[in-house]
Amino acid sequence: MQRIRQRVDQLIEALSPVETSWRDGHAESVIALLERVPSKQTYTSTDLQALLDSDFDAAWDLVRLFLDLSKDEFEMRLKEKLGSTGGIRIQRFQKNPESYLSALSEMGAVDQMIELVSRRVTWKDILQERLKSGRGSAIKGQARGRAMEDFVERHVCEVFGHRGTGYDARCRFVGESGRSTEKTDFAIPNKTHPQILIEAKAYGATGSKQTDILGDVSRIIEEKRLDTVFLFVTDGVTWANRKSDLQKLVEMQNKGRIGRIYTRSMEQEFVSDLRQLKEELEL
Repeated sequence: MQRIRQRVDQLIEALSPVETSWRDGHAESVIALLERVPSKQTYTSTDLQALLDSDFDAAWDLVRLFLDLSKDEFEMRLKEKLGSTGGIRIQRFQKNPESYLSALSEMGAVDQMIELVSRRVTWKDILQERLKSGRGSAIKGQARGRAMEDFVERHVCEVFGHRGTGYDARCRFVGESGRSTEKTDFAIPNKTHPQILIEAKAYGATGSKQTDILGDVSRIIEEKRLDTVFLFVTDGVTWANRKSDLQKLVEMQNKGRIGRIYTRSMEQEFVSDLRQLKEELEL
């Protein structure tokens, strides 16, 4: 092969779009099943059963689409209805179709079928759905993340005073060496000499995959002084699908690397601990 010196501009000129299609084999199966759904004024759980009997995997996704839920959201809500033992896929359905169909109906699957089939769709609706699928899921995830941070900041502000005087938010705190920094959501009383660090993560928020969360937490632990209290606030039912990663956080807490892990349902404990830390650290 001849040895040559390539240039960026030459490669750019040679670039071409990588065309892909979202319609894989499974998508084709879902669409084919969708075409077989009869248009009528009302539906019952019998219609759901007919779909699941014909092609369970395709019907499972079709029901999820009727409910407008992500895969994780659908799985968690179905688990809540069916119970944590016995699975949620075809074997569970075949073992007890009545309870399975009852769970889907309680989630609103039948009602959503009736509502969507009877809806008169215009080109505006189509564009709105494209907007939703293109950036709506990202916005939804970002909103979850902001909601979690707002939840924490509301109580931090309540206990320690206003941002800029009682704490710094969404900043880089100075680490134990005094020469390097790391990102954190809240540093109390300030980012230069933090005595308390708080990280808020909503699982399901954009960018908040468990691996990202574990990485962020580990970097904070590595950077902070040993005597700096580190609190972690998280939420999102999808953690239940990743118990091994949640266990890693719990192990960090058990070893004293995280002071305590909170969820929003632990609001009273969170506020109580903040007040106690304020008194103990004389902040």
